[in-house]
Order: sequence, then structure tokens, then C-alpha cells
Amino acid sequence: MLGIKRLYIYILQTFVPVFFMTFAISLFIILMQFLWKYVEDMVGKGLETHVLAELFTYAALSLVPMALPLAILLASLMTFGNLGERYELLAIKAAGISLLKAMRPLIILMVFICVGAFFFQNNIIPKINVKLRSLMISVRQKSPELDIPEGSFYSGIENYNIFVKTKDKETGTLRDVMIYDVSKGFDNMAVIVCDSAKMKMSSNKDYLQLNLFYGQQFSNFKQSGLDDRSVVRNDKFVPYSRENFKERQVIIPFDANFNRMDESAMDGTQIAKNASQLRASIDSLTIIVDSLNINDRKVMLNYTYLSYRNNYHADTTNIKEENNTAFVYSLDSVMNSLSPTEKTSIYTDAMSRAEANKNDFMFRSISKIDTQKKIRQHNVELQRKFTLSFACLVFFFIGAPLGAIIRKGGLGMPVVVSVILFIIYYIIDNLGYKMARDGVWAVWQGVWLSSFILFPLGVFITYKAINDSALFNADAYRNYYVKVFGDRSLMTVEQLYSNYNKWAKDALKVFAVFIVISAIRIFTKGFIDSTFSVLQWISGILYLFLLIEIFFTRQEFYSRLKEKIEMSNIILNFTIGIPFYCVLYLLQRNKMKKLFQSEQTQKITINI
Repeated sequence: MLGIKRLYIYILQTFVPVFFMTFAISLFIILMQFLWKYVEDMVGKGLETHVLAELFTYAALSLVPMALPLAILLASLMTFGNLGERYELLAIKAAGISLLKAMRPLIILMVFICVGAFFFQNNIIPKINVKLRSLMISVRQKSPELDIPEGSFYSGIENYNIFVKTKDKETGTLRDVMIYDVSKGFDNMAVIVCDSAKMKMSSNKDYLQLNLFYGQQFSNFKQSGLDDRSVVRNDKFVPYSRENFKERQVIIPFDANFNRMDESAMDGTQIAKNASQLRASIDSLTIIVDSLNINDRKVMLNYTYLSYRNNYHADTTNIKEENNTAFVYSLDSVMNSLSPTEKTSIYTDAMSRAEANKNDFMFRSISKIDTQKKIRQHNVELQRKFTLSFACLVFFFIGAPLGAIIRKGGLGMPVVVSVILFIIYYIIDNLGYKMARDGVWAVWQGVWLSSFILFPLGVFITYKAINDSALFNADAYRNYYVKVFGDRSLMTVEQLYSNYNKWAKDALKVFAVFIVISAIRIFTKGFIDSTFSVLQWISGILYLFLLIEIFFTRQEFYSRLKEKIEMSNIILNFTIGIPFYCVLYLLQRNKMKKLFQSEQTQKITINI
């Protein structure tokens, strides 16, 4: 027991420093990606150091959910790779301790990390997201640092274009200055030209002060009461005014301050809510959608034009009961009895009413679509609260057994394998997120897609490592395939024909299931898409696998009978087989049956 405890402590002491190192490296790399993505929004703004430090701190904290799974994968891979490379893992197994038992302290540690990751994602990340988003919006809205270039127009100031030919860097004097002022509108544009100017910012950084020397100002002059489209011109109309000056001061509004956005504006968004708040918001939004649906149904009932019906009840006190047969009117006979003018009037009225109803419902559907989009966004954010913890656990059960199998430590092979696996995870996760966000897939399918794909991989690698099976040995997989499906090279013609019939019938059944599911999805227009899409994918993949197995079985059958198949026939069979398997099944079954019967006849003749 004491030796086991020492082993657990040793494994923890080996893993924890590597984990912190890989986490720091992963977070730094992802933070650099964030910097490259938003560098254009930060450069040239004159941001103070504490603002940049605050921005990078919030960005680093918000990127922890992305860096943590990669760090766990890399650390577990390096830890068990080092143990295997130094033959320590071999000594542990020789002492009668299984790999799963050696992983026990790290499994317990992973459970604590996953629980902590959930609370971090649920309680801290929403606050970090609010601060980061509001700070990024404030940075984007900040005016760029004033730096007027030489020899080109500068348009960084709103409603002003400034041209400076040369600048004296020692005195700060601007030479040959031209200013276009469109603050009063393009029709009232003013142009100022001067020999030199000096520029300085106000003390509160709210406006720019320009002192101009020896120049002229040209302004458009528009006479009141004269229409721009009028071609009548009189002598009193002056197209522009010109004013000479020796010195003039121009005040240009230019806010160079860093104004922070109010964080309360982000409180209503899904990124600012924890799991309980997201559930409450989803319930509230669902109630809104239900009320909109009820209102739409009421409106639709109002559009059943029965207002022409007589709603007054006749006095039946003196009417004797009669058993008269009701008259049945045909709509075609009623329409045929009308004149062409009346028909045209009825058709026109019906089309106008239908168009008006269509536009009315399209307008009503805007608010419903927007609410449904918000529900989707809240559901996606709610599901992502749990995916981080599960991803950490999955990556551990991929990295630790894989490190024990490849037995390579350091930053060489583990880094390569980790980066490849993480890129696959990142691509799949982004794909699923976008599909769920846009409503193409159900929310749970899109958000959990990466976990559904990597979880079987983790189970498979863990199983291989525990049983000391060869992971990268192709012969092992071939032997397993032969064990399950049989070796075609050792089969008789009768066995090949029997297997072909079996696979062909199974493929026909799977193809029928695939067609039925596809038809259901098409005719229901995605109403039950979330339920049947997974079954459609499974049946499609299984159908392709059976089609390939049928092809190789048929190839072996033909080669035994010394029949040759042209490449054009192979391409044609696959082209027809994938969309129209029923046709291919009937054609191949008859041909295979004839060849098999011919072979059996020859055997009987030879025996006689």
C-alpha cells in the first residue's frame, strides 16, 4: 500500500509541472492568435498600457476553455510518454500494477479539474465575456491617434480631409496646408488653403485647435429661396465666397479620450448569463413564441372568409318539420354560371387577399424568427457550459493511453500528435457550433458533435493501451477483419456466393432504410430533422461499407471463375449502385446466379 501511494505521488509530481507548463504554452499561443485577429483594432489608437494589460488579461481568461483541453492532452501524452521512454511504465506493469490503476490519481485529478472547469465556465466566464466585449467595443470606437502624413490627404477626422505637403518635425509647423470642411453638408463645403499652420490638442482632448497663417477660405454660398433644380439664375446669386486672412484659429471636434462602454448594455445577452439564468431566459422566450403562435392561429381563423354567412336565426315556430334533401352545389358549376367579368373580379380579389395575407404573415414572422434565434443562441450557450468539462476528460483518456503506447516524451512527437488531434477537434467543434447556431442541426447535435466523435476514439485507445494491443500495427486490424468477416482468399466459391447474397440483401435493407429516412426528412421539411439526421448518417455510412464489401466479394468470386471485369463496368456499377442500388442488385444477382449455376453444372459433369 505504501508503494502504491508513493507511485501515485510520483505520477502526480511528474504530471502537475508538465501540465502547468503546457497550459501556459497553449494559452500563450492562443492569445497570440487573438492578438493577430484584433491587432488592426488596437494599433494606432494611442491606448494606455493599463488598458492593453486589462484587455489581454480578460482575453487570456476568456481563452482558458480553449487552452485547457489542449494542455491536458499534451501534458498527459508527455507524462506517460516519458514514463514509457524511461521504461518506468514497464517496471510498473512488471510489479503487477495495471495501466488503469497507475492512471487512478490523474483520473481523480481530472475529475476535480472538470468540476472546476464547469464552475469557471458557468460563473466566471460570463463576467469575463461582458468585460471583454465592452472593452473591445470601446477600443474599436476610440478615435485613432492623430498622425497626419506628408503629401497625402488624411481622413481620420470625421467630416474633415486635411492635406499637408511638408512637416517641420523640430517646430511642429505644417507647410502648404489644405483643409476640406464638410461638417455643414456637401452643398455648404468650405475649403481652406494656407501657407503654414500649427496644431495642438485641447487639455481635455475633446477638440483639435489649428492656428492657420496667410491663407484663403472658399465657401459655397447658397441663396435662400432658390431651388437647386431651378435653371433660372439672377445677378444676385454668388456661387462661392472667398476670404483672405493672415491668421485664423479653427476648432475641429476630435474626441481623443478613451470612453468606456457601459457594461450593463451586455447584461441581457446570452454570453452574460450562467446556466440557471439561461434556463430562465429560454423558458421566457419559449412562452413568447407560444403566445405568438396562438395569436397567429387566431389571425388565421379570421382569414376564413365566412363573414358573408347569415348569422341571424330564422323564426321556426310555425315551420313544419320536413325531410327535404339538401342541395349540393359544385364550385365549378357556380363559377361557370358567372360572366367572364365576374370571374375576373373574383379571381383578382382572391389574389389580392392572398398577397395581403402573405405579406401580413411574413411581417408577423419576423419577431417569431428573431425570438427563435435567441432561443437557439441561449441553448447553444447553455450546452457549451458542459462541453468543456467533458472535453477535458475525453482528451485525458486520449493522451494518457496514447503516450503509454507510443512511449515518446519531450516536446517532439507528443506536440505533433496533440496539435493534429486538437486541430481536428477545433474544426469539428466550430463546424458543429455554426450548424447549431444557424439552426441547420439540433443544438445538442452541433454542440456535442466533437465530443461524440472523439469519445469513441478515447475509449478505443484506452482499451488498446490497457490490453497492450498494437495500435499502429496494420496486420492486427487485418486479422480482426478476417476474424469477423472471413478471409476471402481461403473461401470456396460456394462460400463467396453465399456471403455475396448475404451482404447484398443487408445492403438492400439498409438502402431502403436510408431512402425512407431521407423521404421523411424531405416531406416533413426538417420538422423532425434533429431525430432522424443521425440515423440517416449511420445508415448512409453502413450502406457504403456494405457496398465496398460486396464489390470485393464479387471481385474474388469472378477471379475464381476466371471472369474478367472491365474498369468501365466497375465505375458504372459504383455510379449506379450508390443512388440506384435496387437496379444494381437485380442485375448483379441474376448474373452471379447464372455463373454459380454454370460452375455447379461443370463440377457435376466432371464428377460424372
